[in-house]
Amino acid sequence: MAGRHSFAELRARMSPEARAEAEAMAGQLDAEMNLAEVRRALKLSQEEIGQTLQINQGSVAKIEKRADMYVSTLRRFIEAMGGELEIVAHFPDHSVKIRNFSELSEKTRS
Repeated sequence: MAGRHSFAELRARMSPEARAEAEAMAGQLDAEMNLAEVRRALKLSQEEIGQTLQINQGSVAKIEKRADMYVSTLRRFIEAMGGELEIVAHFPDHSVKIRNFSELSEKTRS
C-alpha cells in the first residue's frame, strides 16, 4: 500500500502548531450543527419538538430542512429544545450581539 499511512503516523509527523490548529477545527465542527443535528445531539425526537411547538412531526422535519426562515421560527425551535437564541454579528476586529431579537422574545413572554 504505497502512499498510505495510519492516522497515528500522520498525526505524529504534524508540528505542535498544526496539531493545535486541527484540534481547534475539530472543536469548531462540534459547535457548528444544523437544527436536526442539534435535536439529535439532545436526544429529542421530531415528535417531542412538535408537541412543544404544537405542530406535527412533518412540520418539524420541514423546519429542519429550511435554509431560510423567520428569526421568530428559529427562536421558538431553539427554545423548544431548551436553548436560547442569540444573534451575533462578527466583524474582522470585533463581534456584536444583536439585541433586537432578544427584546422581541422578552415582549412575547410578558
